[in-house]
Amino acid sequence: MDPNYQHLYDALSKVEGYIYPNEIGLNWGILIVLYPYITGLVAGAFILASLNRVFKVKALRPIYEISLLTSFSFLCVATMPLIAHLGQPLRFYEMMITPHLTSAMAIFAFVYLWYLMAVLLLEIWFDYRKDMVIWSGEKKGVLRLIYKVLTLGVYDTSPKSVAVDERLGYIITVVGIPSAFLLHGYVGFIFGSLKANPWWSSVIMPVVFLFSAMVSGIALVLFIYMIISWIRKQKLDMKCLDSIGKFLFYILIFDFVLELLDTVHRVYTAEESFDIISILMTKLFFTLTIGQLLLGTFIPLLVLGYFQFSKPKDAIRKASYFIISILVLGGIFCMRWNVVIGGQLFSKSFMGFTTYKARLLGAEGLLSSIVIMIIPCLILAALLWLLPPWKKKNMEAY
Repeated sequence: MDPNYQHLYDALSKVEGYIYPNEIGLNWGILIVLYPYITGLVAGAFILASLNRVFKVKALRPIYEISLLTSFSFLCVATMPLIAHLGQPLRFYEMMITPHLTSAMAIFAFVYLWYLMAVLLLEIWFDYRKDMVIWSGEKKGVLRLIYKVLTLGVYDTSPKSVAVDERLGYIITVVGIPSAFLLHGYVGFIFGSLKANPWWSSVIMPVVFLFSAMVSGIALVLFIYMIISWIRKQKLDMKCLDSIGKFLFYILIFDFVLELLDTVHRVYTAEESFDIISILMTKLFFTLTIGQLLLGTFIPLLVLGYFQFSKPKDAIRKASYFIISILVLGGIFCMRWNVVIGGQLFSKSFMGFTTYKARLLGAEGLLSSIVIMIIPCLILAALLWLLPPWKKKNMEAY
């Protein structure tokens, strides 16, 4: 075959049935899958932190700072998938300086900056200000200078000043809860408002995205807490683990019920797109049935549900929580994949399908996606070294 036509042959070989010419290749790939996945981790981790500070769930105290730092670390890279996806990535800043107030995508720039600057950065600063003042006097060299700069010149550590920090931090957390909902809910809003695509168009889509975000964020903090404790060779707080497992169980139930409700509604209404969507669900068998439902939902629900009525030995629960956290994280990723990729596989004619195969290399390849997921882990490791929760003066040992 003529090499000049090889790419055309490869593209046409993906086609099944009748599709329009512009539907052969997908406009959104794995980077756009990562985008809602990462923002969901950010929102979920912050909401878990708020359960301790705002709703006074004392059992979650050991993971409060870890949740905040995790949320901040992943928020730092939340825009990277979008920027990497742009044809002119160096012009991304124009979204912020030339706003389009009727565009949900453009509004994200303001939501992102608000959540980064006015919520997470301020809350972390108020939580650590007293400790940074103390550390700036104890450390030497570069670390001492870093802590002095981070205090922003506020060195008052009196009980009155610390009480003000605590009060302001509490207010910011309260404000941050709806901000977290807005940060990730708007992603579901974007998909749900696309009326031309029946796989996406649903008024319940923003709510589904919110609950799946909470599920993934809680699972991530659970995973990170166990890894940190293992690295530091510290004993895990079983009361904390059981509390995280309890909240994960209840929110996972809500998430599953919402998605089930959406499916039942589609089956009941049986609109003209019902046949093509039914076929699509069979094509997504591994990511939908196996990854999202079986491994990411049913198995965690059964195990966590059992733990609500019976408490096996600590070693069994520890291993179970660790495995469940991985399964849930994988299940939510599959859910994002099914939404983003699945919604582009069928034709607007409802008579054909295309396929998607992620490349290894390239700007939108698997390798670049893995790098994007590694970066927040490195940022978190640096933050935990610079702002270790276990060295806070008002932090109970854990």
